[in-house]
Amino acid sequence: MSLEKKKNFDFIDSVRGISMFGIVIEHSSAFWLLKYDSYGEKLIQSAYMGVFKFATIAFFLISGFLINHKFTEYTPLQYMKNRFKNTIGPWLFWIFIYLVLTAGQQVFMVLKTSVGNRHPVDWYDVTVGMFFRVIFHSNYWFILNFLICIAILLLFKKYIYKWGFGLVLGLFSFFYSVNLYFGWLPVEHTTALFGFVFYLWLGITLNRYYDQVKAALGKISFSSLLAINLVLLVLSTLESVHLMDLNLKDPFNTLRVTNIFYSLGMFALLLKMGDMKGVQKALNPRHTTFGIYLLHPIIIDRLLIEIVRPLNLNLETMSALSVAGYSVLRFAFVYLLTFMLVKLISGTKFKWAIGSR
Repeated sequence: MSLEKKKNFDFIDSVRGISMFGIVIEHSSAFWLLKYDSYGEKLIQSAYMGVFKFATIAFFLISGFLINHKFTEYTPLQYMKNRFKNTIGPWLFWIFIYLVLTAGQQVFMVLKTSVGNRHPVDWYDVTVGMFFRVIFHSNYWFILNFLICIAILLLFKKYIYKWGFGLVLGLFSFFYSVNLYFGWLPVEHTTALFGFVFYLWLGITLNRYYDQVKAALGKISFSSLLAINLVLLVLSTLESVHLMDLNLKDPFNTLRVTNIFYSLGMFALLLKMGDMKGVQKALNPRHTTFGIYLLHPIIIDRLLIEIVRPLNLNLETMSALSVAGYSVLRFAFVYLLTFMLVKLISGTKFKWAIGSR
């Protein structure tokens, strides 16, 4: 059993590192909120935003992969206690830092303004109001969403290995895919409370049938799997463009049906690639991933925005290709700085703040 667990961890670390790489690419993109009239520019925007869009679902899959062992090693109460201890503390700490920096920025902007033109700081908005916006409408929401998803699985633990239970969870996810077009509920993927439980369950199921899944993938050539994913990426990109043409919100939503298939396809490709020692050596994902996730929103929202502000860039007048190039530079800055900060913190007594012991 220990050998199986080691094999799983090697595979998981590779996916973890690549997925976090992709999440930072998406979040640091300059394409957010930009709207284009040209079909070609819409394609560039959608393709850039979609290449690594498999990352979120991949994270839930590998989390489920690990949970399959944890559920057998710990009681539900023990598992949730450990999760809260190692997750909620760092999560709340960096949200607090985010709020402090936000309030400080507001005060600085007020003081910078001439006396006659000053507007009072809305302290409720930059403290309590911002706290709830960060929890429910920012990237930090996924930590809470993840814990809620785990709690749901624990609540229905006796059904975890039932295919019918998986079907019900899959229908919830599919509902959010359809909801993008009809807007019955808020369409932002950060509010899809039950949309990601299915991928935790699927990760658990993949772990249970790991040998069979690997054997099946062994019958598919790498080139065939790569070609399948390229087709799925094209379909996912076209669906984003279609959502733009319909003028619907969140055209890059993770739970688009085409992106779901693309995400599963990319996960299969990464699983076939197996243990990528180069990725693990370069990114050290087991010890840096959670810290990067917690810190990178602060780097983007509180530091990067101040660095580029004096440039007075007008993204709306730039071509989509230029915005893509600019987005790559933004990503490089955010990822490298965040990675270095996490490595630095991991060597101090504050390493608990990035989930390290």
